[in-house]
Amino acid sequence: MVRARSTYYPDGLPDPGTDWTARWREAIGRPGGQVLCAVGDGALLGVASFRVPEGAPAGTVTLFQLHVEPGHWRAGIGTALMAACRERWQADGLRTAVLEVHVGNRRAQAFYARHGWVPDGHPGPGDHHLDLRLTPTAE
Repeated sequence: MVRARSTYYPDGLPDPGTDWTARWREAIGRPGGQVLCAVGDGALLGVASFRVPEGAPAGTVTLFQLHVEPGHWRAGIGTALMAACRERWQADGLRTAVLEVHVGNRRAQAFYARHGWVPDGHPGPGDHHLDLRLTPTAE
């Protein structure tokens, strides 16, 4: 998933020395953290990571990561992961989902817009992210 993650940033990964395997283990190990995986032909094709962060407004979940291997873009994997996330959030009674997306990542912004995510009116951290919001039960 390192290739998928690196496409998030317009200039590549900001810290190429990051141990992404350790970061994913950390994400999985956080209380309440969930990771959904898309697997095909024995290979990991996509992942989504989300949880309700401590101090988040009631009923709100944060989507931290949604990545698809670049060689499998536009094959429906991201859409399937998004649908699985929404299903899980609805089952858990979560009414709102939020995420941050890099301002230079137009491809991801277009993907999220197609799935109903809208800017939430708040600036993202450090002026290099946009905050997006989704009501999981909305179609």
